[in-house]
Amino acid sequence: MFDPKAEAMSLDERAALQRHRLWGLVDRLVAAGGVQGRRLKESGVTRGSDVHLKDLHSLPFTTKQDLWDNYPFGMLAVPQEQVVAVHGSSGTRGRPTLVAYTRADLDLWAAMCARSLSCAGATSDSIVHNAYGYGLFTGGIGIHQGTVALGATVVPMSGGMTERQIRMITDLKPDILTCTPAYALRLGEAAAEAGADLSSLKAGVFGAEPWSEELRTAIEDVLPIKAVDIYGLSEIIGPGVATECLEQDGLHVNEDHFIVETVDPATGEPVAEGEPGELVFTTPTKQALPLLRYRTGDIATLTRGECPCGRTLARMSKIRGRVDDMLVIRGVNVYPSEVERVLLGSGLVVPHYQLVVDRRDEAAVRLIVACETAETAGTAGAAATAATAATAGTAGTADSGDPVQALAAALKADLGLHADVSVLPPGTVPRVEVGKAVRVVTWESGDAPLPGLA
Repeated sequence: MFDPKAEAMSLDERAALQRHRLWGLVDRLVAAGGVQGRRLKESGVTRGSDVHLKDLHSLPFTTKQDLWDNYPFGMLAVPQEQVVAVHGSSGTRGRPTLVAYTRADLDLWAAMCARSLSCAGATSDSIVHNAYGYGLFTGGIGIHQGTVALGATVVPMSGGMTERQIRMITDLKPDILTCTPAYALRLGEAAAEAGADLSSLKAGVFGAEPWSEELRTAIEDVLPIKAVDIYGLSEIIGPGVATECLEQDGLHVNEDHFIVETVDPATGEPVAEGEPGELVFTTPTKQALPLLRYRTGDIATLTRGECPCGRTLARMSKIRGRVDDMLVIRGVNVYPSEVERVLLGSGLVVPHYQLVVDRRDEAAVRLIVACETAETAGTAGAAATAATAATAGTAGTADSGDPVQALAAALKADLGLHADVSVLPPGTVPRVEVGKAVRVVTWESGDAPLPGLA
């Protein structure tokens, strides 16, 4: 552990720490005024001591709309001259979401990412090959700062240039790989095609997009690693909010700095432990842009109890999906990650696919599952598919005749989803070189988004 005192703290001690930090946050928000301070006063809260952890669910939410309405610096809780960095989302949904950091915020972020790397077994002797993108996106610089805080060596590759990435891994022999899961898969397949030796790698820390257990199996088959999930979002701090340890049994939430809840996305009411709900975070120790009960839109479950690794932090599941990413196809609600689980678990599909929502006829919206099967995708892809099927216990599905019919039947049986399956030639589905995998596209008019679709 990077910080054993905090990560293995007793539950009572952590609750007391959270309570005092929450009181300090409320005092700061009330003093700063702004939208969060006004809402607290309107709810009858005028000082921190008015609030108790058990009553947190009664306090007002903060949302992304608040950040947009007060863009770019309207929600600062410190004078602007104390801001030393700005990061944020790329604005793929229409506008960027910017988050400011003080120097203390950057130090906190670095420590959280150092915890994440330690979860994956990294030490001060490690070499971390960092293939997350650098820039406004928080992935690259967050892991970079965390590696430095850990005292390890960082290789700041950023994304893309796959051939050079493989060369640097073979030359420098890092033990830790950090990137998106989709790009990890791409690196593993490219290394196999090149005959490159990546045996120095021991673990990978993969995030920035939801990914399934079946994709984990595929990645671990093409890379000699244990693949662990890391979670974060710019509004909270960036990567480092929560990370799996090598037990691979849930992501440890750094609760001493990020108080986590799960709520019903429709009603906002708390859900029971172990039940899926929308993640809500409160950031009591952030300075520039502290947030009270921020609704992330991410769906996961929370469980508590000590992990075999010794950490006592709450654990969150892998992200099931986002509230605003849910697909509604012929009356069936489904998250893309659920479709991925069925596809990769079937033993018929390599981890290269795209979900095409065909809206050319709004009266008859349909889902086209465009994929490459083990038979069409080549040796490396076939090996990954076989391993995924074996782990999922579905290897027999691969021998069940027509893959189109088999996959359509599996989606119907598991998810109640009617989908048109299209098996495409190898290389048709775009491979990730930079950024996140594009798993869902919409077809509204004109030519098909992928060759061979009708």
